[in-house]
Amino acid sequence: MIICGLKLTHDSSIAVVDNGRLAFSIELEKLNNNSRYNIIEDLNIIPQLLSGNGYSIDKIDEFVVDGWVGENSSVIKVVNNDREGEVAVAPYEEPESGRGLLQLKYNGEIEFGNYKVPFSSYTHVLNHVMASYATSPFSRSNEPAYVLVWDGGMYPRLYFVDPAAHDVMPLGQLFYMGVNIYSIFSQHFRPFKTNANVIKDELSVAGKVMAYTAYGEVRQDILEDLHDSYKATMAAARHKSNIPTYPYEFTKALKRIARTKSYTDENIIATFHKFLEELLVSGLQEKIKETGYLSSNLCYAGGAALNIKWNSAIRNAGIISDIWICPFPNDSGSAIGAACSLLADKSGQFSVEWNVYSGPEIQHTAAATGWTRREASAGELAQLLHTSQEPVVFLNGKAELGPRALGNRSILASAATKRMKDILNNIKLRESYRPLAPICLEEHAPAIFSPGCKDIYMLFNHEVNPAWRDKIPAICHHDNTARLQTVTRGSNPVLHSILQAYYEISGIPVLCNTSANFKGSGFFPDLHSATQWNMVNYVWCEGWLYERQEKAII
Repeated sequence: MIICGLKLTHDSSIAVVDNGRLAFSIELEKLNNNSRYNIIEDLNIIPQLLSGNGYSIDKIDEFVVDGWVGENSSVIKVVNNDREGEVAVAPYEEPESGRGLLQLKYNGEIEFGNYKVPFSSYTHVLNHVMASYATSPFSRSNEPAYVLVWDGGMYPRLYFVDPAAHDVMPLGQLFYMGVNIYSIFSQHFRPFKTNANVIKDELSVAGKVMAYTAYGEVRQDILEDLHDSYKATMAAARHKSNIPTYPYEFTKALKRIARTKSYTDENIIATFHKFLEELLVSGLQEKIKETGYLSSNLCYAGGAALNIKWNSAIRNAGIISDIWICPFPNDSGSAIGAACSLLADKSGQFSVEWNVYSGPEIQHTAAATGWTRREASAGELAQLLHTSQEPVVFLNGKAELGPRALGNRSILASAATKRMKDILNNIKLRESYRPLAPICLEEHAPAIFSPGCKDIYMLFNHEVNPAWRDKIPAICHHDNTARLQTVTRGSNPVLHSILQAYYEISGIPVLCNTSANFKGSGFFPDLHSATQWNMVNYVWCEGWLYERQEKAII
C-alpha cells in the first residue's frame, strides 16, 4: 500500500509511505527558498512533487489529509489551478467522547491539478501521536507507550498507544495551559516586547525565548506570583472556547500582581519557563500515576517537544524508563503522521522504516558569479575549517526532516574561538544572545558534555564540562549549556568523516553547526542560493569546494 500524507496549513508538507517505508517527506519551506512555516498555496503542486520523487497520482493507493482547527471538523481554504475552493477535514483534537482516535476518521474528495481523488482525514493531534510513535524504537518491537502531545493552542494531553489493541486511547489533559502561551506571554516583556495592538502566537519566538532564559534567574517570589495568576484564571481555561483568550488573561493577572514589585524582565521570562516546566513534569507524573503505569515508555510530540530544557527535565524526573522524541515533533511531521495514522488504521501496522535525511535532494545549480570551484575531500575541508577559522556552508545529499539542521544543510565552523559565535550570529542576522549548536563525535561526547549521551537529533540539554569550556567557547551558551548533536559513521557518514579528520588535525572532536538559509526562509535548496547569499567565502557541496574570488572580511 502506497500512502500520500498531506499537511495543507502552516509547515505544509507532503510525505509518501511506500509499503511501510517513508519514501520522502517534502516540507514546502525547503523548496525554492520559501518562507518558514510555508503553506501550500496551490494544490497543483502535489502531482508535481509526487512526479519529482518518482510517484504519480494514479500510483497512490490512499491519500490522507491532516486535520485542523475546529470543534467537529475543519474547513481549509485551498486553491487549485487558480480556482478557489474548500476542503473539509478532521478537527484539531478529539471530542470528549472517550473513543479511540483511529475511529475518528473523516472522508472527502480533493482536487490536485486535473485529478479528483478520495481522501481520509484524522485529527491533527492523532497525527502528532503517530508521527512520534511510529518512528520510535518502541514501535519496532511492538511495545505499547504513552504519548504526550503539547502543541499550539491545545492543553498538554496524554495518549496510550497499544499496537496489540490497534488503537490510540485518550487519557486526558495534564493541566490547562496551551503551549502558545510561551510566546504570547514573553512578548509582553523585553527583549520580545511588541507594541502591536494584538500580540499573536509568533512561531519563531519560542526558540528565542528558550535561549534567552539563560540570561535570567529563577526567582521563588516570581514563581509564587505565577502560580497565583494561574489559579486566578484557571477556571476560564477549562473551557475550550477560552483557549484563545486565556494566555492574555493569565499575563494580565501576572502583571497586576507584579506591578508594585521590582522584577526584571529577564527574571520573569526565566521563571516563567521554569513554571511551565514544573507544571509539565508534575502533571505528567500525576497523569501516569492516575492511569496505573500502563507503560514505562514515553513518546513526546507537538511544538513543545522542541524545547530541549523541558525534554531533559522530563527525562531526568524518573517518571518513565525511556523517552523518544522524533526530529519532526512539530507540524513539520504532520504529513508523515497522517500517513502513519492511515497505515495503522488500514493495515494494523504501527511502525514505519524511516531516515531523517529524507527531504529534497540538493540541486546542483550553477554557482553565482565570482565563485571558483575545486574538488575537496573531507580531510581537506577539515583542514580549511582549522586553518582559516572561517565558516563553511555545507550542503550534502537529501535535506534533513524537521526544523533543525543536522549536518546536510548546515554552516560548519571551528568552535575554538568565542568570536565565532558573534561571526555566525552576525552573518545570519540573529540576536546576539542566540547560541550555536555543537556537533560532536559520539564517542567523545561524554568527556566533553554532561550527560553527553547519544543525541543525534539535537533534542536534549547538555552542559559543557568545565575542562572544555575554554577549548570550545563558541558553543557554550550563557549558562554553559549546549544543544548537542552526536554523530556516528552510521548516522551521517560524510559529516562523521569531516569531524574525524578535524579531530585528528586539531585534537577537538567538535564543530559549530547552524542552519544554512536566508533569514526567514527554509534551508538552501541548491548551490546557487548558497553562493548568491554571499555571507561566507566558502561553500562545500558534495565533494566540491566553492570559493569566493573577492573575499569578504569574516
